[in-house]
Amino acid sequence: MGPKAKKKSGSKKKRITKADQLKQLQEEEERRQKEEEEARVKYEKEEMERLEIQRAEKEKLRKLEAKDLERRNGELEELYLLEACFPEAEKLKRGSRLLSQWKHYIQCDGSPDPSISQEINTFISLWKEETNETFEAVTAKSKLVLNLIEKLKLILLETPSYDLQEKNIIQYQGSILELQELLHLKFNIATEILLRQASTLADLDSGNMEKVIRDENVTVYVWANLKKNPRYRSIRFSETQTGFEIPRILATSDIALRLLHTRYDHVTPLGPVPTASQEHTSTVTYFGKDEVKSVEAAVSKDVQEEYKEQENESNSVHEEETKVDEQGGIEGQTILKEGLQKYTYPPETAEDFETENTFPPIEVMLEVHENVIFFENPMVARWDAEGKHWKTDGISNVSYKSEARLITFSLDTFGPVTLIQDAHVNMPYQSWELRPLDVNKVLLTVTTVFTEIQIQIKENLCMLASIKLNNQKHSSILEEKWMTPVSFIIALKEAGLNIFPTGHSHFYVVINYKLPLVEVKAYRQMALLSSAFAFGWSKWNTVCNSDKVVFQVREHLPKEEPIQNPNWTLLMFNGDRAQSLKINESSDAFSEALKEETEFHSTLYHMVKDFASKEAMKKVRCSSCQFVDSVCHMLLSTRLLSYS
Repeated sequence: MGPKAKKKSGSKKKRITKADQLKQLQEEEERRQKEEEEARVKYEKEEMERLEIQRAEKEKLRKLEAKDLERRNGELEELYLLEACFPEAEKLKRGSRLLSQWKHYIQCDGSPDPSISQEINTFISLWKEETNETFEAVTAKSKLVLNLIEKLKLILLETPSYDLQEKNIIQYQGSILELQELLHLKFNIATEILLRQASTLADLDSGNMEKVIRDENVTVYVWANLKKNPRYRSIRFSETQTGFEIPRILATSDIALRLLHTRYDHVTPLGPVPTASQEHTSTVTYFGKDEVKSVEAAVSKDVQEEYKEQENESNSVHEEETKVDEQGGIEGQTILKEGLQKYTYPPETAEDFETENTFPPIEVMLEVHENVIFFENPMVARWDAEGKHWKTDGISNVSYKSEARLITFSLDTFGPVTLIQDAHVNMPYQSWELRPLDVNKVLLTVTTVFTEIQIQIKENLCMLASIKLNNQKHSSILEEKWMTPVSFIIALKEAGLNIFPTGHSHFYVVINYKLPLVEVKAYRQMALLSSAFAFGWSKWNTVCNSDKVVFQVREHLPKEEPIQNPNWTLLMFNGDRAQSLKINESSDAFSEALKEETEFHSTLYHMVKDFASKEAMKKVRCSSCQFVDSVCHMLLSTRLLSYS
């Protein structure tokens, strides 16, 4: 018999019957239905709660809007009363202009009133009759002439269009051109007189003449090649880095060189006069640079070459470029019986193959004025007299040493030249802040990629408080000098500190476009509140629609110590309604949701009044009209809400 089979260990697995399976499925189905029912009840409850909350929010919003609408007329009437400061400021400015004319009349100092055609025409006629004036005499007279030109330009820019007749505009612009041309003529005559004395002014060592005449508006460098030594082709004026390399053909000729370095530009045509619609959006049309240099050559029986420098205070024909420093050009003056005559280099009779070898480019070395700021290497351009604009052809081998403030370049031909940089290099701005300092005095800070500019505003005056380059303080002669807003804006542009867009700037800068009417209303009301409230840039301003602006605001009474982490309120304004936003600068996403416990208002004034102290609102109501007008002028000129 074989071995017995072993019994299987453990109990047999219970077999599930069909009835058990059906019962299990039924239990699962009942459980699923129960869960679905509970979920449905929960959803319906939550939906009812959401709808109730939404209904309550809508009802609350409806009541707030109704309340806003109900008090709208009253708020606007109060705003209109406050904004009466703007026409009052214009009235004061008109009175100031009349008072200035009266003071000039009773002063009787012999200088003409440039706004009176008879006086300015008499002045020009009498000066034309004066002959044989030396450089010293002309430079002394130039102070008065430049002052007259400046007064006429300011009249054109500062006088509202309704106070300026077309015939007056033509008269003032004509007087400006006459004074500019006459001043240039006088310097040419003085140059001729000086060159006729070249031999008596010769240096004992070199045998050549070198003369430097300095003035606050003009510096004249004159060098005469009396020895005609071909080895002397490199000229440097003593104690300066200014000079030039002349070709052999000129080094062996009876040649003289003049560098007339002035603080004005009489090369670029006059800018247009602002129209009524431009007066508060782009009052100033000038985009200046600090200096204009022109290089001129004169040849006669005694071949002479001269360099003339001028300062430019106006914008180039190309809006995207601003002349911010040196301008120069080469033109000729031949000494004949009639005086200095134009000389073309290379001569018009020279063949093309001769020009390159016989008349090579002239290398020029210029010192960039210390008061001019370049944020990138400047470009060199020359003046096209026929096209009346600046061009960059005919200029080569440009080299700029920023630390030494020395630029060298080669010119193919004579004519005015200038250094230019992008007019919009500081746009768009990175951030900005407007903060009260004292009674009727605020500080406007504009931060760009390259610089931080601080501007103080008080009454009807502005002042450059400080400049920072690469987080380091940079000194400027404009600091601590109070000027009217228009004069101040011109001065900043001439120094290369252009933070003032024009009507064409949006073609060259990616901007955060806002509706002009919304912008204007915002700036006017910010100016009204600026004596007791600080305003600042918000990142959400770039996210909201073009019909709304968003910025930060907080109460800041003058003489308060700066707060490390101030508590800002975020406001949104569309010109007709202001509201506090629920979000802040640290929020993850933009939302127009109304901040809890706040209301809508028709004006910024009434919006901040909800959370402001009585002292703050008292200071707002006591603000000087000229101060409010000046703050508004600066905000409109910088257009912070669109260009940051």
